[in-house]
Amino acid sequence: MFRILKYLLLLVLVQSCATKKYVNKKQLKGTISNLTESKYIIKNNSKQLVEKTIIQLTKNGRIKYAETADANNNIIETVEKKLFFNKKSFPEKEAHYCKTRWKPNQRERISCYTQKQYKENEIIVHYNKNGTIDKTVDNFSDFSTKKYYYNTKTNNLETILVTNKDGEKLNEISYKCLKKDTVGNCITLEKSFSNSVNKMLILRDFNYQ
Repeated sequence: MFRILKYLLLLVLVQSCATKKYVNKKQLKGTISNLTESKYIIKNNSKQLVEKTIIQLTKNGRIKYAETADANNNIIETVEKKLFFNKKSFPEKEAHYCKTRWKPNQRERISCYTQKQYKENEIIVHYNKNGTIDKTVDNFSDFSTKKYYYNTKTNNLETILVTNKDGEKLNEISYKCLKKDTVGNCITLEKSFSNSVNKMLILRDFNYQ
């Protein structure tokens, strides 16, 4: 009886801390060991680097470690996977400890706290059955919602509609893949915004296992 209870408790703990795979969220193919994403703002036909992120993935496609630097190569955020949470560190503010709790109906509640247990942010992520994101809801600060729309033929992400808590449109983000690698992953991605004339270009470099 004790072994059964111990097993059930462990099962509940594992489920409460389970997370959807990063590769599924981003619709990535193949067994990726790490990747680099460089983000540029396209303004007046010129490309300006905004930030660069290097991500190491676990064998099952979740983030093990991530490091983001600004245009001057200064580290602005690191993410470290721990046993039951992710630690986000910043150069000029307290670290955030983010815990994911799995909820019924394909949902996750992701809450981030400081070491003093002050809540910094919280979002509810709703997933489709294939692991892609259906929508995210801010559950702490501005209560905005991001609704994800996919191409009905290719199932690739096309648009994210951002609305406020009253359902009013704040922004519409459109995605266009300009180039893919031999595996089929997008290595040159263009983002455009309804509230800005500037576009963003994301260049990706993948290392496969």
